[in-house]
Amino acid sequence: MSPGREATVEVDGHRLVLTNLDKVLYPKVGFTKSDLLAYYSAIAPTMLGHLAERPLSVQRFPDGVEGQRFFGKNLPKGAPDWLQSVVVKSGVRGSHEEVRYPIVDCAAALLYFANLAAIELHVPMWRSDPARPAPSPDEIVFDLDPGAPAALPECCALALLLREELPELADRPLEPLPKVSGKKGLQLYCAVEPMEAEAARTLAHTVAEGFASRHPDLAVANMRKDLRGGVVLIDWSQNVPAKTTVAPYSLRPEPEPSVSAPVSWEEVASATTPAGAAALRFGPAQVLARVEAHGDLFAPLTARR
Repeated sequence: MSPGREATVEVDGHRLVLTNLDKVLYPKVGFTKSDLLAYYSAIAPTMLGHLAERPLSVQRFPDGVEGQRFFGKNLPKGAPDWLQSVVVKSGVRGSHEEVRYPIVDCAAALLYFANLAAIELHVPMWRSDPARPAPSPDEIVFDLDPGAPAALPECCALALLLREELPELADRPLEPLPKVSGKKGLQLYCAVEPMEAEAARTLAHTVAEGFASRHPDLAVANMRKDLRGGVVLIDWSQNVPAKTTVAPYSLRPEPEPSVSAPVSWEEVASATTPAGAAALRFGPAQVLARVEAHGDLFAPLTARR
């Protein structure tokens, strides 16, 4: 895709007008909107399996990562009629509001949002399913968020221990798969059979609380900020239906482009030191090369569908 102010392309049989292609979105390195579109176009075959059927929320940065950000969950006004969507009741207690979320199920839809400078993409742990009117999570996520001076090495060390102890903490087999957040933390995803939302929340909470009680010097499961210093928060709350987690392969709005990317357990084991953890920060080109070499390390999450 050649840089320029505007281009018209056809993707999946849909005509897209891509605008302001020379707009710089990451000023520190000169990463442009054209670069953003090129990345999401290239990663689409791998990423779409983790977006399809899941209500999408986005963070848009029309003036780049140093400018104002806009959080969006509603289907944008003027969206093309081919863009899929789903109506979801608000997760706010007592609210009768309904939100029409977009669904990204094809490369054209992904590029439509990239053209809106939607750098960061979020989805919940459940898929829209007409046979299940209530959200039924099919994934559990543990978001490992370090409190300074703890950092990614502490998250990796904790993840290895949590993986080892999961059979004792959970009431069912869980096989965690790790991905770096693209910022300072690590996230562990576990595939589950679709289950009631309250059961998923309880399972995640039980595991987090159980681990934190065993290792109070390493982890907390309480969201209070004053408890996080020097330890890792096991954030279980993203398993609540109204909450979302940054999608696999999404870019993050850091000073330089970074990607929330799956990693292997061997890589996690090698990243328990600052030097090792530095190798787990990936830019778009690195992620595309990793997928070319190793495929989708999160493929087990989509293979069961």
